[in-house]
Amino acid sequence: MQKIEWLEANLDFLMEYFNINNRRYLGNKYKLLDWIKLIVNEQCGDIESLFDVFSGTGSVASAFTDKRLVVNDMMYSNYMAALCWFSSQKIDHSKLADIINFYNDFNALNETNYMSENFSNTYFDELTCKKIGFVREDIEERFATGRINERERASLITSLFYAMDRISHTCGHYDSFIRDGKYTGILELKMPSNDYLLNAENQIFCADSNTIADKVSVDVAYLDPPYNSRQYCDAYHLLENVAIWNKPEVFGVAKKMDRTKMKSKYCKSIEAAKALDELVMKLDCRYILLSYNNNGKKLQVRSNAKMTDEEIVDTLSKRGEVKVFTTDYRGFDAGKSEMNKDNQERLFLCSVNK
Repeated sequence: MQKIEWLEANLDFLMEYFNINNRRYLGNKYKLLDWIKLIVNEQCGDIESLFDVFSGTGSVASAFTDKRLVVNDMMYSNYMAALCWFSSQKIDHSKLADIINFYNDFNALNETNYMSENFSNTYFDELTCKKIGFVREDIEERFATGRINERERASLITSLFYAMDRISHTCGHYDSFIRDGKYTGILELKMPSNDYLLNAENQIFCADSNTIADKVSVDVAYLDPPYNSRQYCDAYHLLENVAIWNKPEVFGVAKKMDRTKMKSKYCKSIEAAKALDELVMKLDCRYILLSYNNNGKKLQVRSNAKMTDEEIVDTLSKRGEVKVFTTDYRGFDAGKSEMNKDNQERLFLCSVNK
């Protein structure tokens, strides 16, 4: 009896955790956080708030959790992750631990659901798809019946994403899957390491960045738009499907749903510069910090940057003085390196005129 009571009292100690950086994601800036923070500290002074306009995984926002954060991404899967990491809503971690242990112990052998019917033996084997479908359906049912709150729901969904990424039969995203039938790994959910103090006024959005740019007022607006024609909704359609959980019809070898309304203007040469100009003119902030990778020179045209340095500087200059900071950087490339030695990450800092 004493051993059981000790185990219950030390459940959090026994639980495996994961951090925000424990996943592969196109354009992830986690390895550049020290550099980004240095620029902000040296150039922007003592700031109190930051708007991560294209948050993605939220890695940059994670470096400023001591500030008031506004976090936005147009993909619902990234919105779920942002709620997990940055919402100030209280979480019952003991309750989450019980649920996660239940999911990890669940035998899905006799389960049949949307995931198993549509994705078996593609990105995951059939048994794993059965378990993913069961877990996602159960999370939604718990939320609908009030047994978990919004952030607890988001934490479980995010835990599921990270568990899927660890064993997915891909090169790091879901544009395609490896068709050799050699599936390895077991779907195992872990606890997100999100038990830290957050500003009660944090705001999380899931919207087109250009539509909400003038809705908030902050010290620093950090922009990290897509660099090339590779749409994030194509690379992460499966996670988006699981996040929204409307169970749409999927098609093609890659089993993608209709993503027409998820396409970003920043991935199109003819629209990117115009979209940035509109965004920059709307922002209500003291500083605009824009991260943009020149991508080096690629063999594949679709990997080339959609905006030139001149276009970026011209746009930012409409709001104030612009400085440019540069560092060599090789980003995530899904295991097929096209990166040349001239690949660089640049930070364009605009001190906005009053």
